Amino acid sequence: MEFPIRRYQFTLVAFLCLIALGCYSFLNMAREEDPYFKIPGFFVSAIFPGADPKDLERLVAKPIEDRLAELDDVHKIETTIRDGVSFTAIEFAASTDADKKFDEVTREINSLRPTLPREILNLEIRKISPALVNTVQFALVSPDAPYRELEDYARELKDQLKTVDGIRTAETWAYPQRELRIALDLARLAELKISAGRVVAAVESQNANIPAGIVDLGSRSFSLKTSGAYTTLEQVRNTVIAANGARVLRVRDVAHVSWEDSPITYVGRFSGRRAVFITANQKEGYNVLKVRAAIADVTERYSQGLPKSMQLVTGFDQSLNVRARLKRLYIDFSIAIAIVLLTLLPLGARAASIVMISIPLSLAFGLTSLYFLGYSLNQLSIAGFVVALGLLVDDSIVTVENIARHLRMGYTRTQAALAGTRQIAVAVLGCTAALIFAFLPLIALPGNAGKFIRVLPVTVVATIVGSLLIALLIIPFLATQLLREHDHPEGNRFLQRVMDAIHRYYRPALHYCLARPKSTVLVALGGSLLLSAALVPLIGTSVFPKAGTPQFLIEVSTPNGTSLAETDRALRVVEHQLEQMPEVKSWFANLGHGNPQIYYNHITRNEATNYAELFVQLRRYDTRNTTRDLQALRARLDNYPNARFRVKEFSNGPPVSAPISIRVIGPDLQVLDSLAARVERLLEGIEGTRDVSNPLKVSRTNLRLNLDTQKAGLLGVPSVEFDRAVRLAVAGIPAGTFKDDSGEQYNIVVRAPVGKRANFDTLQGIRVPAASGANLPASQLATLGFEKAPTLIQRFNRERAINVDAEVVEGYNTARLTAAAVAQLDQMDWPRGYRYKLGGDAEAGAESFGGIGVAILVAIFGIFAVLVLEFGSFKSTLIVLTVVPLGVFGGLLMLLASRNDISFVATIGFVALLGIEIKNSILLVDFTNQLREQGVALDEAIERAGEIRFLPILLTSATAIGGLLPLAVQNIGLYSPMAWVIIGGLISSTLLARLVTPVVYKLIPPALQGPANLLTTPEPRPA
Repeated sequence: MEFPIRRYQFTLVAFLCLIALGCYSFLNMAREEDPYFKIPGFFVSAIFPGADPKDLERLVAKPIEDRLAELDDVHKIETTIRDGVSFTAIEFAASTDADKKFDEVTREINSLRPTLPREILNLEIRKISPALVNTVQFALVSPDAPYRELEDYARELKDQLKTVDGIRTAETWAYPQRELRIALDLARLAELKISAGRVVAAVESQNANIPAGIVDLGSRSFSLKTSGAYTTLEQVRNTVIAANGARVLRVRDVAHVSWEDSPITYVGRFSGRRAVFITANQKEGYNVLKVRAAIADVTERYSQGLPKSMQLVTGFDQSLNVRARLKRLYIDFSIAIAIVLLTLLPLGARAASIVMISIPLSLAFGLTSLYFLGYSLNQLSIAGFVVALGLLVDDSIVTVENIARHLRMGYTRTQAALAGTRQIAVAVLGCTAALIFAFLPLIALPGNAGKFIRVLPVTVVATIVGSLLIALLIIPFLATQLLREHDHPEGNRFLQRVMDAIHRYYRPALHYCLARPKSTVLVALGGSLLLSAALVPLIGTSVFPKAGTPQFLIEVSTPNGTSLAETDRALRVVEHQLEQMPEVKSWFANLGHGNPQIYYNHITRNEATNYAELFVQLRRYDTRNTTRDLQALRARLDNYPNARFRVKEFSNGPPVSAPISIRVIGPDLQVLDSLAARVERLLEGIEGTRDVSNPLKVSRTNLRLNLDTQKAGLLGVPSVEFDRAVRLAVAGIPAGTFKDDSGEQYNIVVRAPVGKRANFDTLQGIRVPAASGANLPASQLATLGFEKAPTLIQRFNRERAINVDAEVVEGYNTARLTAAAVAQLDQMDWPRGYRYKLGGDAEAGAESFGGIGVAILVAIFGIFAVLVLEFGSFKSTLIVLTVVPLGVFGGLLMLLASRNDISFVATIGFVALLGIEIKNSILLVDFTNQLREQGVALDEAIERAGEIRFLPILLTSATAIGGLLPLAVQNIGLYSPMAWVIIGGLISSTLLARLVTPVVYKLIPPALQGPANLLTTPEPRPA
């Protein structure tokens, strides 16, 4: 303890170095909205135009699932199949290496690809990663510019954004895709007796790009190039189909080759104006504020070159959310520091200033630690710093208060610093160790939820470790320089008033309780446990809170099979409502597609004619007003017929389809349809649910061409040629891709010369080539009929399933509604082979809370071990631990009062509270032991320790409450429940434990074993 004081020059250097490192780390740390972490989960999407869900399930989805299921550590596989699209999500155990699993999935899919239908247009594997979230979304707005012109300008901006340092990739959205179309002359093909399949094969063969290798010529090596892939339309036209002597048949002889737009399936509008969208996402480890500044330079130059008919608008900017959080952090710090300063007035101005100096030093230590550990400054690390703000001054307060007390006893400054620090060193070490053990298990919390919140406990632990080192090494030195010797024995007038209140109220209360130890313990501990048990069902539980960002989504769903135009009518109804809301700043309307990913747990939905999505930007987010406005918006949209609207705020945690989701599992689609309808009615009958959705509620009727195989065989028409002819006329046959000079890829599609979309006339005009060379009408070979078909097939872990979802009315508890649903589901008569499984918040909660129990258990045993090591006595340890139920009761009561649920975040608050409570109790028990070891009688030692340690415990609790209060009153879902738990627990434990802990000490006094350890010193006397 003497070194920092005797070698003060070194202490000063360390002081300045810590400040410099903290400033450097703060200026250079990456800034992001959410922490980056790798998720071992992936999407496999297959686009097979024209295929219905049943065919896709049999030909694509099941083979993909079966192959992926062979991999190790598979947690779950979910597949959604719609017309032409199969979408499989595979998630591995959270402990697996995400990069390694991505390589394994890629290898398996690549090996499976040759066995899948060749007509699959696109087979893509995508990572599930917060790093892929777009940090900016622009709208290129124009009322009348052609889409081709908009596309060209949008791609120009995309290419420029890719050059910005820190940008991973950029994409363009919401315009008809261009394709290289080969429109066949069917009559000419029939005349030449050439099948369409032969044309497709010729194009695919000619478009192959096979490197020939390296050739050595003399002293130099040259790359040998052959024909290679297509680079011009003329090359496509000149592709040889067949040759007979000197006569060569080329594509241009039997088809028209041109650039065409594919049918419009995705339309974008920005605040009601026609637009295409451009997005960009950021690389890991970059500062979003600096990257955004670089993007602004690019867009400013780009906008100057736009024609007058176009305008570039920034519709979403993640850096604004980050700036808002940082600004709120600065405000919270200012308010918290002011509150902390007020609570330190009893120590005096000089002592308070020393404690205040420990705040920037501890924060500097925490920032430096995060920087070198590779963490960024994001909403979780910011929350960690605010939580730490209420805790990091505890050690300094205890140290300074004890040094100041020794000064009032007549010690010199150096003697007081040395004696005061030595006396509480072990207690402070034990207190901080207990606090660290409370947060330490959260760092190792398993699962993706653990990865998401990990930076918060890391921030708290790093900052608290820094505060401990500063309290024991720097604070004593500062005390020798700033505190005054021979201060008034009773302190300043604030201290005198506080001590007078302690003598007047606390001492008689303690004396009263000590005289009735058993009844005091029974009432306090028994009452706390009983009240806690009664409060839990009143509060309710939830998983993750709302994100609290000024954005939300609106999903628009019309019956399956609805045309894009009809869905657009419902979409415009929503846009009209948004125009009437002054708090709405702007919105992106996505017709036929989901909005690009702009939040880490928001999954972009693929194309569907009966779906639209709006991404709405508010002017600001206010918990109470925003919730009220969204409820009013829901009410106004409820009356629209033939469409379903879901207004969704962003929330933290894993992605869920809805708060309540019942997954009905079984083999037969008709039985699933019947069971899903029953579950739908069940959920609709529970008060508090809304927007109940059943994907199988509306079935669809398909057209079917039934081939007469006998007649087709007699006429020389193989079934494969019949199917190819139909596909050629209706959807076209993919024949590879064309890459232009800029690297953009376009599909090559061979098809019959029809309009943009196939209709009944298209079916009537289908001609099928026969072996005789004749083109036979399809109607001569097949009959047209109707059949009922599913519009969607869902699968869960390689079984058919259907998700029946329900939203929850504001003010109702999701867990209670889910429990009510489960009670009725268990009473249903389930056919053999059919069952239900909970999804939504229930499933996410089970996965997220699965590791929190282990974390709490590890924290308890870790703290227990620290206490046993410090005191060398199980009795002292038990005395300290009696404070726990007193704090839990207060935390639960505050959750109820603040209308918060017992969520994942609130549970973290209870774990933190456990360490803070014990930290205060250690100070009291340790000092009581010291007094008894000096020969003071048991009752006197208990009373003296209670009085002397009441002030530092009161000050540390008050500063913690003051530091957390700004965080709590903001009512932000990710912070406030945790803050309210700690505040409520500290209030109850500070008031009750000051009476209960001494009483328990009297009931089970620890045996005296000499000093607790070598560093503990008795109450000294001045020289």
